Amino acid sequence: METILAINPGSTSTKIALYEDQIEVLAREIAHSAESLSIFPRVLDQKEFRSIEIEKAVTEANKHLSDLTVVVGRGGLLRPLKAGTYLINSQMVRDAATGTYGEHASNLGCMIAFEIASKLHIPAYISDPVSVDEFEDFARVTGLKDIHRIALDHPLNVRAVIRNYCEDSNRNFSEIVAVVAHLGGGISVSAFRKGRIIDSNNANESGPFSATRAGSLPAIDVVNMCFSGQYTWTSLKDLLLKKAGLISYLQTNDLRVALKRMENGDSYAKEVIEALCYQVSKEIGGASAILAHRPEVILLTGGMSYSPFVVDQIKRRVSFIAPTIAYPGSDELKALSLAAFRVKNNLETVLTY
Repeated sequence: METILAINPGSTSTKIALYEDQIEVLAREIAHSAESLSIFPRVLDQKEFRSIEIEKAVTEANKHLSDLTVVVGRGGLLRPLKAGTYLINSQMVRDAATGTYGEHASNLGCMIAFEIASKLHIPAYISDPVSVDEFEDFARVTGLKDIHRIALDHPLNVRAVIRNYCEDSNRNFSEIVAVVAHLGGGISVSAFRKGRIIDSNNANESGPFSATRAGSLPAIDVVNMCFSGQYTWTSLKDLLLKKAGLISYLQTNDLRVALKRMENGDSYAKEVIEALCYQVSKEIGGASAILAHRPEVILLTGGMSYSPFVVDQIKRRVSFIAPTIAYPGSDELKALSLAAFRVKNNLETVLTY
């Protein structure tokens, strides 16, 4: 029996799940208060603190780390990689710990998994990290020679949703041509062709606006903001990534709150939500076009796809392209555990970082 611990660190919480083979026996979201995190100068300094919290949560559930046969962590900002499951090694941990390719709480996934696994002398993996890059060459061209588009989307959940669809429809993962819209705190719309995400908007910097991110903006207007004297580099970056989107228009980053306002007759909230759905639909149309093939299906996933209103608004615009199906939420812990299970049972070849 495989006993798998899956770890998904976020900015204010660490989600963990314990699986015995493919059955979940423990799931916890460990919340971290702003006060508890404020003592750490960098997010990557939180490793020991979060490791202790994970061990405490497992012990409180009357489970034991010593029973583990494998640990799998969320992959963070690493060098560009092809999709798949990777054995965590010291080079990966160094790249994550130094923030060589960027700093994010998800970097802690491989760091914590490696530390736990090393003590137990068992393997540790990541799967489909955010740095997966299998773009076609055309997808990298921008409009300025010195600026290139990079892959920064949601490969773990996108590929998991495709696998779920294949299981439900008795289809082959390597044959599917689809568009997947991940509608979460960040929004990415990915063109998926025969096992690869060949293009996607950058969920931080382009595409539809989201809960806190501005998405694509008129370039000259942004240049004017840069030279207005009203912003520093840091404050403008924070504005675009943390204070834009829903929070800019409606002073909330919670779609559920915005929807409640709409249901109570707030016409402005309705207009903003409809605009978000409009932009997602527009991005889906673009992703469909670059596939050079009518997609078999359009899949909507992420937290926003729990909303019937959001799903219906998008379906209304894109269902003429292909059947549109919602897989609400994003069960990343399950996706991680299944990846580790496939590798341990020789159903998938493990990759080297």
